[in-house]
Amino acid sequence: MVRTNQTSTVTEFLFSGFPQFEDGSLLLFIPLFIIYTFIVIGNLTIFFAVRMDTRLHNPMYNFISIFSFLEIWYTTATIPKMLSNLISEKKTISITGCLLQMYFFHSLGNSEGILLTTMAIDRYVAICNPLRYPTIMTPQLCAQLSAGSCIFGFLVLLPEIAWISTLPFCGPNQIHQIFCDFEPVLHLACTDTSVILIEDVIHAVAIIFSVLIIALSYIRIITVILRIPSVEGRQKAFSTCASHLGVFLMFYGSVSLMYLRFAATFPPILDTVIALMFAVLAPLFNPIIYSLRNKDMKIAIKKLLCPGLPGWLRMESQKWRRKASGNSDELCPVPEDSRVSISMGRQGFAKLGGKSFSAEVGERVNTSVVGT
Repeated sequence: MVRTNQTSTVTEFLFSGFPQFEDGSLLLFIPLFIIYTFIVIGNLTIFFAVRMDTRLHNPMYNFISIFSFLEIWYTTATIPKMLSNLISEKKTISITGCLLQMYFFHSLGNSEGILLTTMAIDRYVAICNPLRYPTIMTPQLCAQLSAGSCIFGFLVLLPEIAWISTLPFCGPNQIHQIFCDFEPVLHLACTDTSVILIEDVIHAVAIIFSVLIIALSYIRIITVILRIPSVEGRQKAFSTCASHLGVFLMFYGSVSLMYLRFAATFPPILDTVIALMFAVLAPLFNPIIYSLRNKDMKIAIKKLLCPGLPGWLRMESQKWRRKASGNSDELCPVPEDSRVSISMGRQGFAKLGGKSFSAEVGERVNTSVVGT
């Protein structure tokens, strides 16, 4: 249907998904600001913890750090404008600002989706073909996959945004959402609205294709894990994949609710809730999942936040790795009289037969391919 009765040119859009100030906007501003602060600090902590801990310089943790870095900018593309609109009487955005918000939000989302697919393939190779994993997933390939995910995620959306920028917008100008998104913006274009169906199909194909690759990878991974004879081995393998699977379900679950509904319409309040889950809640749980379920990440974060306790952290790392591997023998027993010297000073050396405790731990603690 072509809108021919509108002649005025739209220069800005009005968000109608926000409550008015007297309806409790300030009550929403405070928790949203706290959540955004936590997302930024949490993901920055994960990023720097991985980069500064040489034990985590492997493909799995490299992908996690890149994903955390993308999450910061993914939320920054929308949440600051949401916060501004919550305390502003004029809840508007310029057409250029709207196009830029859509571009960066969806480009970063595309990059995250591709990176999650890459992480699933990485876990598949590590668990299903562990002997060849070091030769397949080399540092060079890992860097190429990380860079390729980001570059492709940003390039693939350029034609779509360029096309939307050529559409005429002549009124009305109300976006029934809390941030700029393809469908509500295209509904305002003074052109044939059948293009919305084409957009839905393109997005649905991309989402389903990524989900299928990840699902098939994890089905194969679970099949291999179930064949592991020892219970401890199965638990360790499942623990390795649990955090990745949790982030995958959170991310693509919200994406599916947002973009795999085609002609189905939801009440405005439900649309807002789904948008918040998609843009806010999924990034919120990313640092929680990766930091609480990963022992190596806990150690790296403690080492980053408490650099004055290297000896204690090495002891904790040794204990957790020994427990995860099922080895009850002490890899490097520490005498009672040596614990005092470990807790004193920054170096934490305990002389054992002329050899430092920290050096012995460094020689005997190994990083497994599967991870923790």
